Amino acid sequence: MGFFITFALLKKTKTKFIIMIKMLHSTWAFLTVIMLVVAVVNAIISLTSNKDFKQKDLRIPLFALVVTHIQLLLGLIVLFGSEYYTFLLDNGMGESMKNAEVRLFIIEHPIMMIFAAILVTIGFRKLKNKSTDKEMFKTIAIYYGIALLLVLSRIPWGQWF
Repeated sequence: MGFFITFALLKKTKTKFIIMIKMLHSTWAFLTVIMLVVAVVNAIISLTSNKDFKQKDLRIPLFALVVTHIQLLLGLIVLFGSEYYTFLLDNGMGESMKNAEVRLFIIEHPIMMIFAAILVTIGFRKLKNKSTDKEMFKTIAIYYGIALLLVLSRIPWGQWF
């Protein structure tokens, strides 16, 4: 009898934990989008104005990188604790792909966000290997800009607002 009570409490605690992480993931998404926008806009303005690459110009994309990776980790926790993942396990990939909402949350959204995080990571890594200020700003604008487009393309807007 004690086992079932413990199991029920663990399941209830897990559900509360996933709800809390989901709320954090949704809130943190605003910060992620804002930081990516700031990084891209700063890079484009600095590139077109021929500004020197300063310490703040390195810190902005670094902060965007950190925020993006935290968002990805939160999202993976939400993914594997979600009812959509349970649907996938119970019904298989075929049924999941037929359901547009499940497909968005199990396939499209996670894959695009993983690609976006990869682009941000590659962009920051390549940034450190550039020799001129113009190349550095151009690298940020391109990699972070594409990552921002990927993020914006697969945000579940209906659930976000």
